[in-house]
Amino acid sequence: MFLGKGGGGKTTLAAATALATVRVDGSVLLVSIDQAHSLADVLAVDVGTGVTSVTDGLDVLEIDSLGLLEKRYATLHRLATVTGGHEHAGQFDLPAPEELIGLPAVQELLALAEVARLADEGRWSTVIVDAPASADAFRMIASPRTFSDYMDRIWPQHSRIAAATGSDPRLMLVVALYDRILGGLGAVRDLLDDRTRTGVTLVTTPDRAGFAELRRLRSWAAMATLRLDAVIVNGVLPDLGEDGPAAQWIASARAAQCAVVDEIREQVLETPVAVCERRSSEPIGLRSLGEMTSLGEMTQHHRGDRDPAQQGGDIEPVRISHDTGTGVDAVYTMRMHLPLADPSSLTLGRVDDDLVVGADGIRRRLRLASGLRRCIVSEAEFDGTDLLLRFAPDPAVWPQ
Repeated sequence: MFLGKGGGGKTTLAAATALATVRVDGSVLLVSIDQAHSLADVLAVDVGTGVTSVTDGLDVLEIDSLGLLEKRYATLHRLATVTGGHEHAGQFDLPAPEELIGLPAVQELLALAEVARLADEGRWSTVIVDAPASADAFRMIASPRTFSDYMDRIWPQHSRIAAATGSDPRLMLVVALYDRILGGLGAVRDLLDDRTRTGVTLVTTPDRAGFAELRRLRSWAAMATLRLDAVIVNGVLPDLGEDGPAAQWIASARAAQCAVVDEIREQVLETPVAVCERRSSEPIGLRSLGEMTSLGEMTQHHRGDRDPAQQGGDIEPVRISHDTGTGVDAVYTMRMHLPLADPSSLTLGRVDDDLVVGADGIRRRLRLASGLRRCIVSEAEFDGTDLLLRFAPDPAVWPQ
């Protein structure tokens, strides 16, 4: 997934990388899940309404969320006819697709579900996703886990089974729909959580605002436990090596940009930081994008043939260990990798068996390991890259 702030060149770099990846992998699907689609504009081709082949080995899709909802709803309405002979069937109506499309996260969930479905088809060796702008993208990424967790808590599986085995066909239908939705959410969540299959490339600009946004992006990616493959700084001015007032102005502006790039490289240690220089003309069309070979090959190399567990200097997002002691005197440690997180934004809470961690405006519920559920948090600190939590057994519930 290519992530970055709007206007930073994310779509262009995703398209250039897709073209370069075709030369290595042979079959690539480039997908836009940004409702403000611009892939067709960058590629300068008509991508149509479905999967479209734009050149050998490269297919493109701009996902139409409303069209997807109408298609999925046709199936739901057919299921709804199961209750057609019931005396109360007329009271059980599904809303129109146009009503649902305005609900928060519906479009995002549909788009991600479609990406997961296409990835599982196995038709392409690589699926490259052009995501929405920063905050929208991470709300989208968090939504499958959030919705599935809450849906399962609101109506647990054992209660659904009891309802489905009853005599009311309406409840049987509702359970079937509920389980179908949960199954789709689970498929998306599993794809995003699988660090051997899914990773992110962060795109930023060579200025202070871009650097600040990159810090948030890196923190959010860590909160979502996404594997980081690469960071690309886009739009650095070229080194003209010429004299004259104009060249001196460009050299001065480039020096300021390079200083930002150096700071990024000092702080982003898990993966290489690539630089994409500004071109004299905007790269539009297959030929122009194909000329950005060195960048595409660099990002492909980072995602390429290495052991997935080692890609991007990968660090396991959550690590748990036994620190000292035994029984009720034991101390257990949990580390959550949160590089570049703003320490002043960190929050911590506990809800039943879940730990609720917040950083840079994003919150994540983490289901504690079985042993830690019988413990209380005795100490918490942030060492600059990891949130370190120490757990002590709760004598009231710890096995004696």
